[in-house]
Amino acid sequence: MTEVVDVRDDQRIQRDVLAELAWDAQLQPNEIGVTVDQGVVTLTGFVDGAARGWAATRSAQRVRGVRAVADEMEVRLPGTPGRTDAEVAIAATRALEWDSFVPDERLDVTVANGWLMLRGEVEFGWQRRAAEGEVRRLDGVRGITNLIEVRPPAPPAGEQLRRDVQRALRRTLGGERVTVEVDGDTLVLAGVVRSWWERDQVERVAWSAPGVRVVHDQLLVGG
Repeated sequence: MTEVVDVRDDQRIQRDVLAELAWDAQLQPNEIGVTVDQGVVTLTGFVDGAARGWAATRSAQRVRGVRAVADEMEVRLPGTPGRTDAEVAIAATRALEWDSFVPDERLDVTVANGWLMLRGEVEFGWQRRAAEGEVRRLDGVRGITNLIEVRPPAPPAGEQLRRDVQRALRRTLGGERVTVEVDGDTLVLAGVVRSWWERDQVERVAWSAPGVRVVHDQLLVGG
């Protein structure tokens, strides 16, 4: 009986993911395949850039019941002449310059065969996330490797930091099911969240905390 319920749930999740992909105007869902095994969604097929691949993954994560998403999609840029690596690098550099919250003077961009690599240092984890977000949507990008290091100007405040993060989580999400531990300059997140969206919000709060260099996400996505 348990196996029948699992199969039925996976089929329902598969239908919902396909519907969500079709609903997302950024995507061409007929090019993306979806399989589900015990709540783990695998996306296959082809997309024409890293931005669409990211959008497809986020669409799948929004569906209730999805425990994890495996991205096995292949990026195939359009056959017509597109941006060269130099043009992608220039576009990425300008995108970072236009973001007033990203210290672009401390970042370095390199591009090889459409794969973009970010290096450098920032003071906050949210700046690292913001930099990647700025370049992910650019035309001609096959993928991104984010090697930006977070180097806070001062160490975190230990127990005070834990209480501050816990209070911030309660303000935004309730936070009753999420625990926060501090180990030096590392935050450890544990507990259960209702969706991938909630998980992303918890990480956002954690990376916004001053003095944090590393966030270990041990959160589980449940109902």
